[in-house]
Amino acid sequence: MGAARVRRALVQPPSRGAAGVRERDAAARDGAGAPEAVPGRVAGGRPQGAGAAVPDGAGHVRPRRPVRPERGGRVHQAVRHGRQDGVRGAGAAVEPGPGPAAAGRAEEADAIGPREGRLYSGRFAAGLLPELERFSSSLAVDVRLAPFDVAGSIAHARALRAAELLTAEQLAGIERGLRAVREELSSGTFAFRESDEDVHTAVERRLTELDPEGGARLHTGRSRNDQVALDLRLYCRDACGRLAAGVAALVDALARQAAAHATLPMPGYTHLQRAQPVTVGHHLLAHAEPLLRDGGRLRAAYEAADTLPLGAGALAGSTLPLRRDVVAAELGFSSLARNSMDAVADRDFALDLVHACVQVGVHLSRLGEDVVLWASAEFGFLALDDRVATGSSLMPQKKNPDIAELIRGRSGRAVGAYTALATVLKGLPLTYNRDLQEDKQALFTAVDNAADCLEAARLLVNHLAFDGERLASALGDPGLLATDSAERLVAEGTPFRRAHHEVASRVREGTHQPPWDVGRSLELRKLDAAGAARAARRDSGRLSRWASGHPPALPS
Repeated sequence: MGAARVRRALVQPPSRGAAGVRERDAAARDGAGAPEAVPGRVAGGRPQGAGAAVPDGAGHVRPRRPVRPERGGRVHQAVRHGRQDGVRGAGAAVEPGPGPAAAGRAEEADAIGPREGRLYSGRFAAGLLPELERFSSSLAVDVRLAPFDVAGSIAHARALRAAELLTAEQLAGIERGLRAVREELSSGTFAFRESDEDVHTAVERRLTELDPEGGARLHTGRSRNDQVALDLRLYCRDACGRLAAGVAALVDALARQAAAHATLPMPGYTHLQRAQPVTVGHHLLAHAEPLLRDGGRLRAAYEAADTLPLGAGALAGSTLPLRRDVVAAELGFSSLARNSMDAVADRDFALDLVHACVQVGVHLSRLGEDVVLWASAEFGFLALDDRVATGSSLMPQKKNPDIAELIRGRSGRAVGAYTALATVLKGLPLTYNRDLQEDKQALFTAVDNAADCLEAARLLVNHLAFDGERLASALGDPGLLATDSAERLVAEGTPFRRAHHEVASRVREGTHQPPWDVGRSLELRKLDAAGAARAARRDSGRLSRWASGHPPALPS
């Protein structure tokens, strides 16, 4: 199913500690005044001795230290009197007791939990028309967000416990239930219902079946608006890491081929006309450089997605003492969204990722075009390996560069996805609108296409075999060294325009004689493909190492 395409396993190692989390303001908090002491709690909900005054202003979080609040706010609200079940909120000031009986908890969950899989059933006396349920359902598309939805829910539940909105027992039950849901999803045994309008509904509905009270409490302080935004950001971070790894692998393949053919001369082209001699290695590295820039774009897209939206609620935050810092630490986010309305409406990070996919596609299309040309009989610069070529159902002699052609053609998918997503976002009023359901189809299409094309291109490059004799034959054209002739005259003192005119006249008359051969020309122009190939491999290695550490492991 779709979720299987996610790179990391659904069951993951424990998350690393919080590092570098920077709060950009919690939109729901706008109180002014002097900072207050935090009553005995630091990030992650660990008990502390005497409460320490929180400095005014936002700041960075270092490992094992709490998030500083935004200006005029606090890490969490003042302690309220406890209820009988030990959860914060209105009620008599009593010590936490054993809580209601299990049957009572189940009845409470049944009363307020999803009915027939709908999270809003209490407002409606009648259900949506079946035809419109099918029309509005996004489950077939967003099911691949399931591992991120489960991880985000685990982090949210831990933050609720840190805020004393859940008891330890309730948190344990929720985590057990969510792990069971994750296992069912990963094993393909999860039973979806027609009424599951999206993956978020399905996960909460199943959790409620397994743990009625936990399912009823999990959505505390959370809206599907900020929940969806969180899941999508988690997906985008993961996709950036996967695609960056794919870019690094392709650059490494190009650099290896470039090193192997660092001194093999070939004609360079402008306007598809022979221009000046280069080397095969130099030409291949001309494809590696833009891909390295694509790696930078993917890292920038990761940074754009690396902001926690959870806590924004539907659009205006929550009156509850939510611990956004705990969620950020659990999920490895570097900052918190400052404005709650923007947090649920923003899809710029997704558009940035799709744009990076567009650039990857455009650059791969140029590589594909070069392979198509070089494999043609008219060029003959390379022979297609049987493992990366196809034939004809009619013409026995054909050996076609279909893989290169598909890489070239599929660049249009990313361009179409970018247009689709930008059109969805254009003109939307703040904040959340159901139009945003369409963001995932465009995003997933662009990411899947880029990943597939990067891998296909890597395999294609690995199996390129160049024909030295055909390359040497093409280099016999003396016009390739006409620029060298003009520059030789310039070196002897002739003004460039006069030298250009003189050599052009000789070419037209057929009397042009190059001052040296191709080897000397390459030597003078210092096209050091070997050194450049080593540099490209170093860059690809750095990108690969970045990808291996991003995103951090999600809570298990």
